[in-house]
Amino acid sequence: MARTRVSARGVLALLILPGAWWLGQSWVELVLLIGVVVAVLVVELLNTAVESAIDRVGSEWHALSKRFKDIGSAAVLLSLLRGLTGEPVQKRLSPAWRG
Repeated sequence: MARTRVSARGVLALLILPGAWWLGQSWVELVLLIGVVVAVLVVELLNTAVESAIDRVGSEWHALSKRFKDIGSAAVLLSLLRGLTGEPVQKRLSPAWRG
């Protein structure tokens, strides 16, 4: 299950990367956008590693296991939100940035 999820996210990242060429208006912005996609993938891989380790230890429910999994998921969400609120995205999508 975890492998399928990681594979799906990798395919999704490959589909998102062409959007970096559309959003990035300079080479610096392009590199920053690609860096954001890579950073999100790294956080997702770390979250998958934590979830796999917790599942390996035991299948019974435990409050700490739930907390660790929730924290990992929150880290993924925060990295995604950070990517969506970056300046290159704001400049391209918000008319107020256009002068």
